[in-house]
Amino acid sequence: MLWETMLMLFDPVILLSIVAGVSAGLFVGAIPGLTATMALAVLLPFTFTLPPLHGLVALGAVYMGAIYGGSFAAILVNTPGTPSSIATAFEGYPMAKQGRALEAISLATVASAVGGIAGALFLLFLSPPLAELSLRFGPPEYFWVAVLGLTLIASLSEGSTAKGLLGGALGMVIGTIGVAPIGGETRFTFGITVLQGGVPMIVALIGLFVLPELYGIAAKAKSALSAVEVDPKAKGSFWQAVKTVFSMPGNLIRSCIIGEIVAIIPGAGGNIANLVAYNEAKRASKHPEKFGTGLPEGLVATESSNNVTVAGSMVPLLTLGIPGAPPDAVILGVMMLHGLRPGIELFTVSGHLTYGFILSMALAAIAMVPVGLLGGRLIYKVIFKTPYYFLVPTIALATILGTYGVRNSHTDVVLMLVLGTLGHVLKQLGVAPAPIVLGLILGNIAEMGYVQTILGGQAYQYPFLKLFESSLSRILIAMTVLSAAWPYLLALKQRIQARKASPKEDRHE
Repeated sequence: MLWETMLMLFDPVILLSIVAGVSAGLFVGAIPGLTATMALAVLLPFTFTLPPLHGLVALGAVYMGAIYGGSFAAILVNTPGTPSSIATAFEGYPMAKQGRALEAISLATVASAVGGIAGALFLLFLSPPLAELSLRFGPPEYFWVAVLGLTLIASLSEGSTAKGLLGGALGMVIGTIGVAPIGGETRFTFGITVLQGGVPMIVALIGLFVLPELYGIAAKAKSALSAVEVDPKAKGSFWQAVKTVFSMPGNLIRSCIIGEIVAIIPGAGGNIANLVAYNEAKRASKHPEKFGTGLPEGLVATESSNNVTVAGSMVPLLTLGIPGAPPDAVILGVMMLHGLRPGIELFTVSGHLTYGFILSMALAAIAMVPVGLLGGRLIYKVIFKTPYYFLVPTIALATILGTYGVRNSHTDVVLMLVLGTLGHVLKQLGVAPAPIVLGLILGNIAEMGYVQTILGGQAYQYPFLKLFESSLSRILIAMTVLSAAWPYLLALKQRIQARKASPKEDRHE
């Protein structure tokens, strides 16, 4: 069946759909404010008249391209084009400021292609057991997953853990604005009706990451990349990137596995996967202190993990009918429109269609290489050759339009400007935007998990004990404690090594 399906995919129309979908997705992902979900929603009406396989292939290619496209803005203008590229900016932008932008783009392209292919293979061979694992996650497990994610703040803090915790707490407070997810109480809206929907993730990302950078360019009257010389070895950067990516198999395999584990948890998505993978790459590195200065290890970890989640999040969708991420809900709608019901029948009665869709995502990952390199060089030249007095208003206009397009709301634009100004002030005080965004992402997950657990534990004398009931919860608790203690254990190890080295130095003197 797989062989027959593969032959079907070499239809010129399908191949053209894959290339066009990846190109469109890359364009959408590279513009801050436009997400993969929005791209799929816009494309949805065009798939109604297409055969089921053609429609699903086009949607999968756009999805894959959009997640990858977010890396371009992250690398070139320090702005995550999509939430899945938050951690890409940590290493990609410093590389661009060092004149290594094409190297960063090439690394992101190769890592994304590897991640996309790995995600398709995970989906192809591991769907049933992974779907069974995702069913074990209830409210207590979601709570501990969120708490585990919040321990990453220590690693994402630039210099001061206390300032990182302050940023994380601020992000969690921002996440409480609007109607409570359970109970329906309205919180911190100050009588503004539009705030009942809360602060959208895209609005916060644009405000906290883009505006501080624009303020900095305007204040210095020059772009951070304007003084950077073009790398004379840029032509050979792709093959060097291939060698670099495959020279760190441990990092690559670990990041892909992390991406798949996060992907099968409904609602987690690439934004959490790339942060967790970045943190684990930093923790496993022999020189963690160099992270944040333009290290390929971090870039490979983030881009491979977030592209695994594209196909990986389809595991609960195809087997259980549960969308693993918001874009998956659009794909589920297309499947239902064509009479396809998630479950075992998808892999038997409609096997050719299902396997065709899965394999097309692997082809889309391969297509990202030529499309991404050509598109990356074009965007690279535009960013580098545009004077700052054109660059700032152009990016500002794009961010305002992108913010407005999230909910067609002027209030979102005001929110973005307020958060951006606040982010700029906090950045000057040493509070990085990454912990704030992490708190915003995970705060709601932790709140929902905790409240649902307490409500479900009313039979207990102490309802909070339900948080410790399952073996999976206890495993997550152990991982949380280890993750929180790791920076201190690492510091203790370094102090012990320094003490052992100092007597030898004294004797040598």
